Amino acid sequence: MSSFEISLVALLCLVLGFILGMWLQYLLPEHHLSKESQDTVKLGAGMVATMSALILGLLVSSAKSSFDAVNVSIAQNGARVIQLDHLLAEYGPETRPFRDQLKASVLERVQKIWGKPAGDSALHAVEKSRAMLELQTALQRLTPQTEREKSLLNQCLQVSTDIWQSRLLIIEEQQEPVPPVFLVLLLFWLTLLFVSFGLFAPRNVTVFAVLLVCAVSVASAVFLILEMSHPLDGLMKVSSAPLLKALELIGH
Repeated sequence: MSSFEISLVALLCLVLGFILGMWLQYLLPEHHLSKESQDTVKLGAGMVATMSALILGLLVSSAKSSFDAVNVSIAQNGARVIQLDHLLAEYGPETRPFRDQLKASVLERVQKIWGKPAGDSALHAVEKSRAMLELQTALQRLTPQTEREKSLLNQCLQVSTDIWQSRLLIIEEQQEPVPPVFLVLLLFWLTLLFVSFGLFAPRNVTVFAVLLVCAVSVASAVFLILEMSHPLDGLMKVSSAPLLKALELIGH
């Protein structure tokens, strides 16, 4: 299921929760809705709300860390691409095809991640990319004639290896989605919380509208968590600015 679909399921559960609470007002005997009962239910709801807030905060923090890590990796890749292009230019005019190949590989990556057709997975496109390995293979065919050229070639190979490792790190970080059990428990606790809201709430349009807005807010938080957990796909993606800037600066 997509992030949007899961968020809609969460919204539906919360709405059904407070509707169930309002419906229980008709079914429960009067003494079950006494002041003492209300105080006890409020106490339990407070405990559930605290646990839900802790889990929600943990998930937001984890998703934000994953999003920031990929963002940093993209920025580092952009800087290393510029560095690699500079080293190739220093090596000599015979590396011009490699510089063109490097620029083409960066352009391809930008198009596959930020300009991909709907329905394609950007992560899958990154996994299939072998452009940097092909560039490394081509660099290894060079035959440096001086110590300076040998040093530059070694630096080029090292920087290209760093770029490749950074790509692998991005792929591996995307293999850790939000644990489903966290989402299930969070949704269960939040649904119980909304049941308690509806249990003693006055039955009027204002109360219903307020609870609906609260449910939408919680569902949007779930959507935010799921989107940030997949920084290369969905509506919330990491910025392409570092790689676009690298494209401006390399190959000249």
